[in-house]
Amino acid sequence: MNHDSTPSIMRDSSAEVQRLHHLLALQKAAYQREPMPSAKVRMERLDRLKRVLIKYQDQFAAAINQDYGNRSVGETKIGELLTCLEHIQYYSKHLRGWMRPSKRHISLLHQPAKGWVQYQPLGVIGIMAPWNYPLLLSIGPLICALAAGNHAMLKISSASAQFGQILAQALAEAFSEHEVAVVNGGGIISDTFCRLAFDKMVFTGSTTVGKTVMAAAAENLVPVILELGGKSPVIVHPSMPIQDVAQRIAVGKLWNAGQTCVAPDYIFLPRGKTDEFIATFKAFALEMYPQLAENQDYTSIVNDKQYQRLQGYLEDARQQGAQILSINPHEEDLIAVRKIAPTLVTQVLPEMALMQNEIFGPILPIMEYDQIDEVIEFINQRPRPLALYYFDYDATRADYVAQRTHSGHFGQNSVLTHVAQDDLPFGGVGASGMGKYHGPEGFFSLSHERSMMSKPKLYSLKFILPPFNKPLHKLISKWLLQ
Repeated sequence: MNHDSTPSIMRDSSAEVQRLHHLLALQKAAYQREPMPSAKVRMERLDRLKRVLIKYQDQFAAAINQDYGNRSVGETKIGELLTCLEHIQYYSKHLRGWMRPSKRHISLLHQPAKGWVQYQPLGVIGIMAPWNYPLLLSIGPLICALAAGNHAMLKISSASAQFGQILAQALAEAFSEHEVAVVNGGGIISDTFCRLAFDKMVFTGSTTVGKTVMAAAAENLVPVILELGGKSPVIVHPSMPIQDVAQRIAVGKLWNAGQTCVAPDYIFLPRGKTDEFIATFKAFALEMYPQLAENQDYTSIVNDKQYQRLQGYLEDARQQGAQILSINPHEEDLIAVRKIAPTLVTQVLPEMALMQNEIFGPILPIMEYDQIDEVIEFINQRPRPLALYYFDYDATRADYVAQRTHSGHFGQNSVLTHVAQDDLPFGGVGASGMGKYHGPEGFFSLSHERSMMSKPKLYSLKFILPPFNKPLHKLISKWLLQ
């Protein structure tokens, strides 16, 4: 008979919390044993990661599909796996150059001396990944961490439970847990993870949760890269062919059923262009997704909570007079498969819930404008978005918009695909996040830029020590203090 009155769930939680602290201690100790791994060691770690990503690609795709209910395998392999593999290749190619010390200038008064910056690993990086792109947004930061010479602990969203198990299995095959460890679970596990004394943390998720994570990290003064979201607007210039706009917006909005942090959130069209845009968008949507319910290429909404949230936005808009066009020509029943048809919304008001919150689904509000400065003012009055997309083949006009707005990314005539570019930094500004990774910024963000200075035997400063009435002091006053 068990006389322990502590509920088993509390004992299990306590054991998990202890395990997290144990993993962190293991990784910190391992880092201290090899605090400055060579380029060869780092590239070997990246190669190990590459091999297991390729080996487990089908299992990753199947697990993510299971977590979603239906997640397009093509979207997983192209949008997540391929991007990770390209990032590994890119970092392996440039790593040695980034690791080289950077020579710096030492002022005349302090000569002879040498100065430089040494790019040193930070130590242990905590990575918190969301459910929408669980592979890319866990492995992407991990690639940067390993390239910079760090160890890492990955926290996978509880909404990605099946994927989390496969990832833990795959990474355990490639790394010991004192190099890379995967943590699964929610609740107290998540709460404890973001309070661990990492050397830096990378969080990707909503602005609301990001505030909580940042506050928890502050308890140990852990610096945080926050990759958040927001409402990424689209502006279309009157000269732009609607055919070109509609195709690119349809791809960006419907990829992963709109569950992408940099998906186009709402669109500003020149007055009178809405009908043409709707007809063209609809044609492209039907070309990509002729059926919806049984179409394995059209992704489900991840869970009931997110599904009901999106339906609530549509109902709120409908009650306030919006016109809602659902592109579901066969009138398929999508509730059982938790899918939402591509949906266009007109007669939109700024007060509607879908204009107050990030949509994160296949719903596109459409507004019209007369003057571009009205649109710029509208965007600037709201939190700074993760991306801003402008459609116009004229570079001068595009620069006008770019110079008068703020966003994590400015895209001219393209949406979404900047995230997959090896050499472009990724990140937000203001409410859409802080800090960058990808590109060289990924290496430097997860490195300590340590200033270094070396003086020879000659101690030149002795010539200006007190008393301050020597001839050299008069020269300093005459020539350097004027």
